[in-house]
Amino acid sequence: METWRFIDSGNASPGFNMALDEALLDWHSEGKIPPTIRFYGWNPATLSIGYFQNVQKEINMDEVARHGLGFVRRPTGGRGVLHEHELTYSVIVSEEHPAMPQTVTEAYRVISEGILHGFRDLGLDAYFSVPKTADEKNQLKNPRSSVCFDAPSWYELVVEGKKVAGSAQTRQKGVILQHGSILLDIDEEKLFNLFHYPSERVKERMQQAFKKKAVAINQMADSPVTLEQAKEAFRHGFEKGLSINLEEYALNQEELEYVNEIMTRRYNNDEWNFKR
Repeated sequence: METWRFIDSGNASPGFNMALDEALLDWHSEGKIPPTIRFYGWNPATLSIGYFQNVQKEINMDEVARHGLGFVRRPTGGRGVLHEHELTYSVIVSEEHPAMPQTVTEAYRVISEGILHGFRDLGLDAYFSVPKTADEKNQLKNPRSSVCFDAPSWYELVVEGKKVAGSAQTRQKGVILQHGSILLDIDEEKLFNLFHYPSERVKERMQQAFKKKAVAINQMADSPVTLEQAKEAFRHGFEKGLSINLEEYALNQEELEYVNEIMTRRYNNDEWNFKR
């Protein structure tokens, strides 16, 4: 079995979290590190938005401030995610890795096998839902919502028909970076207050629809799942799903300085976060 690196970087600022994912991509592209899986959390709780989202049009920054949330634009696509009661993961692996298919959707499925097995390790019957009808496929191209867990995607990970994990992917310098959220709990009221809507009625309708489409682990688990239990389950899940061994690693001072330089230059910079 191949050995990949495993980093649990704990809770960190939104800028640091995105900078570390970018740094890992850089290091892997330069052959300095093996494929890597990282777990992390957010301090403060944070709204992250996709690379292509328009802040002025889609995000209610007054509410972001009122709730004391961090804010950052991801290097990946996708929609807005409230990172609060969750385990966040990232996977960094070469596009040329023999286990990685060439297409984005198929690579997403392979990487997400690890998440699938993590849910099953927690006793949840997770499976992949693939869009079948023309209407479902069209929704993928034009999601109506700015909320990640309300927007459909290929190879949706679902439990009891509801979305349980939201992920996004980018490919740069010959490397795949996929990161995403595994929800332990969710505050739907707070989440929906963070976005703009054409009217209050539309907001209410979308929030009601969301309840039918997305769910957190502790809404389904027989007993409450702690963050540590989730980490253990999903670490085992990635090992099983990708047929790998994970070896723990802690960043050294030189690596931390590189991450902090990216953070200062990009993810703590208003020009990056509000540029669209």
